[in-house]
Amino acid sequence: MTACAIENETAGAAEAAGDAVLEDDEPDAPGEPAGFGVPGEGGADGGDGVSEQAGARGESGVPAKAAHAPPALTIAADGSYAARLTLRSVAAEASYETAQAWFVERWTLDGHEPYAVPLPLDQPEEPDSQVLPLTDGRVLIRRRVADRNAFSLLYPTGPGTGELPLGAVGCTDLTLLPPAPDGASAYALSVGARSTAVWLVAGGAFGPELVAEVPGRCSGGVWLDRAGRMLALDRAMPGGGPVKAVAVDLERGGEVTPLLQIAPESNDRLLLADTDSGLLLIRSDAPGHDRLGWGVLGSCLPVRFPECLRPADVAVTPFAVQPGQMLMPESCAVALRIDGAAGSWLGVWRPAGRRLHQLAAPEGWQAGRGVWTRDGVLRLPYANENVACGVALLEAPVDGERGTGPAAEAGTESGMQPSAAAAPLPMCKPIPLGRAPLMGRMVPG
Repeated sequence: MTACAIENETAGAAEAAGDAVLEDDEPDAPGEPAGFGVPGEGGADGGDGVSEQAGARGESGVPAKAAHAPPALTIAADGSYAARLTLRSVAAEASYETAQAWFVERWTLDGHEPYAVPLPLDQPEEPDSQVLPLTDGRVLIRRRVADRNAFSLLYPTGPGTGELPLGAVGCTDLTLLPPAPDGASAYALSVGARSTAVWLVAGGAFGPELVAEVPGRCSGGVWLDRAGRMLALDRAMPGGGPVKAVAVDLERGGEVTPLLQIAPESNDRLLLADTDSGLLLIRSDAPGHDRLGWGVLGSCLPVRFPECLRPADVAVTPFAVQPGQMLMPESCAVALRIDGAAGSWLGVWRPAGRRLHQLAAPEGWQAGRGVWTRDGVLRLPYANENVACGVALLEAPVDGERGTGPAAEAGTESGMQPSAAAAPLPMCKPIPLGRAPLMGRMVPG
C-alpha cells in the first residue's frame, strides 16, 4: 500500500530524489481567483484552525501555529449527529452578574429540521475538553483531570443531562481520533517518546483498552475501511527522518504496513480516504514544497499534484469526499476549506475536472466541517445570531461551467436556513479495499 511517484510538473524534484515520474501532457487548469464570493465567518465559538497537516508558512501563507485551534464541531460517522463545546451565560455565584461557561451541545442533523440540544452538567467543562458524537445520539467527552484523561458518555434525560463514566487513561498527552466507521466505538492516540498507543476508549467491554502500540510518534488518523480495522497514521520515527503515512491493523495487534512512500526523504501525510472509490487525498513535500495531491488505493498510477490546488496566499485543506462513487475516484467531489486573509470559504474540486471552484460559505459555517450525499449535495453545518443550528445545502458545481457570483447566491437560496427539505444521508455500501500497493509507473530518467 505504498505510493512512490509524482506527476511531471514536479519532475525536477522527483529526479533529484531518484523517483520515477509519469508524464502528463495536459496541464492543470488554473483555479478561480482566491476570495471568489463572500468569505464565510467562523462559527459561534470561533471556528477551528487550519489542519495540523497544512505545514509551516510557505505557499499557503498561514503560520503553522494556527493548527492548534480547537475544532468547532465534530460530525458522527454517518452524519446523523454532531457535537461541540460552546459558551453560554450562567449566573455567577453570590452576585447578580452573569458569566460565560463551556458546555456540550449536540446537534441532530438527519431529521426534517436540524436542532441543537444542550447537555450541561453541574460543573462547566474546560475549553480543552474534546467531544465526539456516536450514532446512537450519545456524546463522548474527554476531560483532562490532573495527569489522567477521563472519558464519559453524555445524553439528554428529559430536562437534564445523563452521564455514564467509562474510565480513564493515565497519561497527559492523549487526543481523540476521528469518529470510527461503526459509529459506536471511539479511539484515541497517546504519543510517547518512542511509540504511540492506540486506545479504544468507548465501545469496549471494560472501559478504555489498549489495542495497539505503534513504534514512532504518530499523528493524524484516517480510517481506511468501513469495519474500523485499518487506521492510517502519520508517523515520525524517534531517530529522525521524514513523516510517512502507515496503515495500522487494529485486529492484528497494531501490525504496521507502509502506506505512502513518494520520495525517500519526503514528508507524506494522508488527509482523507474514501472507502467506496479508493480516492486518497495526500499532502507531501516531495515536489520540493508542501503540496496537495491525490492517488487511488491499489492503483498503478502515481500520486498527482494538481496546480489548481495551490492558489496563491491561501491554505487549502480537504475535509469531505463524496461517497458512493464505486470504482470512479476521478468523479468524486471533494470539499475543501480555504483560509486566507479575508477569512474561510469553500472550495469544490474533482480529479477529473482539474479545476478548483471557490464559493461563499454560509454565515457562521463551522469551518472545515460538512458531509456529502451520494448525489453530490454538500451539507454544511452553521450557527449564527439568527439560526442556532442550521444546515446549508450546496450542490457540487458543474466543471464545464465556470462559477460566478450568483452561483454562491444560489447556494444561499438552497440552504442557508434550517433545512426542512434535506433528506437523511444514505448509508454507503462499502467494497473491500484492495491490498495492491499504490505504485508509480517507472519512466526512465
